[in-house]
Amino acid sequence: MTLVAGIDAGTQSVKVLVYDSETREVLGAASTPVALVERDDGTREQQAQWWTAAIAECFSKIDPAIRRRIRALGVSGQQHGFVPVDAAGVVVAPVKLWCDTSTQAECDAIMAAVGGPAACIAAAGNPILAGYTASKLAWTRTHRPDAWRAMRTILLPHDYLNFWLTGERFMEAGDASGTGWLDVRTRRWSPELLAAIDPDRDLTASLPPLLDADASVPIQASTAEALGLSTEVRVSVGGGDNMMAAIGTGNVVPGRLTMSLGTSGTLFAHAAQPVIDDDARWAAFCASADGWLPLICTMNCTVATETIGRLLGLDTAAREALLADTAPGADGLLLLPFFNGERTPNLPAGRGCLHGMTPSNMTPAHLVRAAMEGATCSLRSGYDALVEAGLQFDTLLLTGGGSRSAIWRQMAADMLELPVRVPVQAEGAAFGAALQALWALQRQGGDAGTLADLVDAHVQFDDAAAALPTDAGVDAYRTQYRAFGRHLDAIAPLYRG
Repeated sequence: MTLVAGIDAGTQSVKVLVYDSETREVLGAASTPVALVERDDGTREQQAQWWTAAIAECFSKIDPAIRRRIRALGVSGQQHGFVPVDAAGVVVAPVKLWCDTSTQAECDAIMAAVGGPAACIAAAGNPILAGYTASKLAWTRTHRPDAWRAMRTILLPHDYLNFWLTGERFMEAGDASGTGWLDVRTRRWSPELLAAIDPDRDLTASLPPLLDADASVPIQASTAEALGLSTEVRVSVGGGDNMMAAIGTGNVVPGRLTMSLGTSGTLFAHAAQPVIDDDARWAAFCASADGWLPLICTMNCTVATETIGRLLGLDTAAREALLADTAPGADGLLLLPFFNGERTPNLPAGRGCLHGMTPSNMTPAHLVRAAMEGATCSLRSGYDALVEAGLQFDTLLLTGGGSRSAIWRQMAADMLELPVRVPVQAEGAAFGAALQALWALQRQGGDAGTLADLVDAHVQFDDAAAALPTDAGVDAYRTQYRAFGRHLDAIAPLYRG
């Protein structure tokens, strides 16, 4: 009996899942919330020790007998965060997160130094957008010079957790794609982009080695003992939350599109070659396995529904109940949900805007629906870009907290006009990390099986949660999506230049 664990360190919480690969059952799971520092200038930060404390708390909630039988674990982490670590392994500054938009000036400066967005795409496959790691380094150099001088290693959130678990510093290409300085075509660092961040410092000296996706490293004894784990545990390379969700939802072959409905909203697909857009309508990322992961990211998904929920004093169950009394289109109420600024569409300085208010539609139920529809319309705009690039899809796979909503599942099916399937394991990132750990463990033992075969053997779907597009829903959301586009075109100039 082989037990593996997946850790998902997200923006709002840390989750741990323990999976029995023989019975194909989850034997234990736990979640712990994590605080977030938010400021009006777009700052979004956390302390790295909050993540490690949350992981320890999660493991403490799992049966000790189960913990001792775990033989491998993998880490999924929120992408793009910057964890500066000194020579002794100490984190020397708060971690600026993916949703931090306070560094837009640094994005512009880096791209200007390279020769503009097109030159960035030519050098690495992506421009430097708000949220990517590159601008966080430049910001730290200016605003936290002591931390910049003390830094000896650049780590992403999941890289730091791997370091905490193993005592070793390493990266992998999937999550590293989101730094902005990895050439996704070659999986090598871009010297031009690194020099644009700091022309006076050789940042390659601060970058740990890139390991293969099937690699694993022994856990360090002190951490194993603190978590109640065996010292025989192997830690896989893990990856960004989207890369792990691709594995956990079965999206490792062409034709499948995953929509993750979490704090951020994401759409991603599997490709056998780099999928790069000269207009940067999507992120041209590597997968945390063989292949590439073209990805659309919105910065406001459950952020929108949770924000409206807080305003109205409604929890998730209460919001879902209210939605049952509303129809697609929210009776003309339309929310552009850019509370954190936005990446898709690219409006880092954007703010939420509510349109079409009337005495009859200004109700809690319509506000809740407008928030959900606005978040889904943003994702639909990214889907259009992928389709225009020639990618074809036959299935929409849903994961993340929003996938638990029957109304959101139907909305996704109608909005994207694709059949929806929902994996049994709703937390695809944690499950994907566990499956990658299982694959790496098998590889370490000499098994040459592919990740695709392993994923197809273990990812199960909830037939009761499936949804098919309906004629009425498709028609209603075509109308709503056109309205979303008109309002977006009208307000976009207010938040540019």
